[in-house]
Amino acid sequence: MEATFYMPLTAAPFRKNEVYKEVLPKNPELAKYIRCFWGSDSPYFIKEKRNAGDIVVPDTCADIIYHIDHTDHTITGGFCGINDAAFSDCHKEETGHLVSVFAIRFYAWGVYAFSEDSLKETINGYFDVQSRFWWLDHLLRSQLLEKSTLEERIKTAETMFVRKLPGIKQHRVIDKAVHHIIRNKGRQSAVELAGECFVSSRQLQRLFHEYIGITPKKLSNLIRYQYLWNEIITDTQFDIQDAVYRYGFTDQSHLLREFKRYHTMDIQTAKNYAHKDVQNIQYR
Repeated sequence: MEATFYMPLTAAPFRKNEVYKEVLPKNPELAKYIRCFWGSDSPYFIKEKRNAGDIVVPDTCADIIYHIDHTDHTITGGFCGINDAAFSDCHKEETGHLVSVFAIRFYAWGVYAFSEDSLKETINGYFDVQSRFWWLDHLLRSQLLEKSTLEERIKTAETMFVRKLPGIKQHRVIDKAVHHIIRNKGRQSAVELAGECFVSSRQLQRLFHEYIGITPKKLSNLIRYQYLWNEIITDTQFDIQDAVYRYGFTDQSHLLREFKRYHTMDIQTAKNYAHKDVQNIQYR
């Protein structure tokens, strides 16, 4: 996998509290496949039930998420495939319980390197971790109660992934296609992309379904949306007309429709949501 700088963002990219913290991989080779590790710094008590969940926008990533209940000594783990639509995260937790979360967020095209099965039909899906990551679940799950801090869990998981690196699966066409999509910020057509990779459009689509779980066109659109979201949230001089030209939208209405389609809210509301926990904002 060729290293390409691309940093997709969540709907609340500045959030950092006892429940949620992101940590980038320390190993540069792992960073080509894993966007970040995330979860709670340490176990915390559930004081009251949440009425509404957080908004999860399409971030071109796929996650392995473990919910650990230290009161009941139980662990549930799931694999979330790449999403092409926003949704509300409403994980049920028992009031009064001591709980924690540990998760691994892969770039969607990095999952297949460590997966034991195809990523076909995983879009917008939630599956048992063991269905595709038995090797990891077998090693990691038993240590999640013993190693209760995020730092300890990341160190343990990174060691497991680094040991796996020499034998990971790679596919030259997938790697090359993703590199081209990112380099062109999602503006390239599927036909142009197939030509760049010297394969037919039909073959490229088949490979994307197998190794990523999504079509080349859909991935391109999501990456374009993510570049747009990055610019909206980080550029104080963001100009929508410039963005229309830069990202290849037909006009301003097209850009606004596409953004709301993936984010479920207009640009200003999205910015307000991203900054709603001002006290927790930490620019990286």
